[in-house]
Amino acid sequence: MRDGTASAGARNEKVVVVTGGADGIGRATALAFAEEGCRVAVWDVDPAPELLEQIARAGGEGLVHRVDVCRSAVVQEACAALVARWGRVDVLVNNAGVLRDAQLVKWKGEAVPAVMSDEDFDAVLDVNLRGVFVCTRAVVPHMIAARRGVVLNASSVVGLYGNFGQTNYAASKAGVIAMTRTWARELGRHGIRVNAVAPGFIQTRMAASVPEKVLAAMVERTPLGRMGSPRDVAEAYVWLASERAGFVHGAVLSVDGGLVPGT
Repeated sequence: MRDGTASAGARNEKVVVVTGGADGIGRATALAFAEEGCRVAVWDVDPAPELLEQIARAGGEGLVHRVDVCRSAVVQEACAALVARWGRVDVLVNNAGVLRDAQLVKWKGEAVPAVMSDEDFDAVLDVNLRGVFVCTRAVVPHMIAARRGVVLNASSVVGLYGNFGQTNYAASKAGVIAMTRTWARELGRHGIRVNAVAPGFIQTRMAASVPEKVLAAMVERTPLGRMGSPRDVAEAYVWLASERAGFVHGAVLSVDGGLVPGT
């Protein structure tokens, strides 16, 4: 596990963990919290060293750990190092996720040329669902001890509505919603708020792997007429973590431009 730190002058005392924070929505989220003056820990399998400088320039203090969210021992180690440095965890943003798209069964000319493999199904569930479980389980005891905290989970509109060729991804994101609502029941009595964000189609490197005609069709179905930006989602996380959202609990906030599925 490779670590690094960076610091800046003015900041508040909120300690935030962002998983998958090296790129896309995760990076935008880390920087948005830094702009609030937060101390931001980025957990990623491929952390970007320049993030420390960017977090510092944005007005926060940064800490970067190389973390595979599927590996319990590594997550526990990163959590312990974070608490040793900053004393607590106030916000956990479970953003890390992967795609492995395929049809359940592809049917062509009375034959089955391809199916979704066990490996692709397991890989997506492991990161997108089990990773959320592993990271939350590691962080929550520190929040319980402090009698406060916020857990924010990355779901997706496909977790609400499904999507062609995304059996594994849709299942993982629907599972995140179920865990969010379960943890809201379990953790609210400890002063911990738990919510999920369900982005629509966002301009990220992950989205770049989707065929252009599919993206164009999604934009056409979006009343605002555009894809979202990583910053659009980051702003939702910052708001949900703030006291301004102090009575929002067990909710799923769609950040999708009004996307209408199936139209």
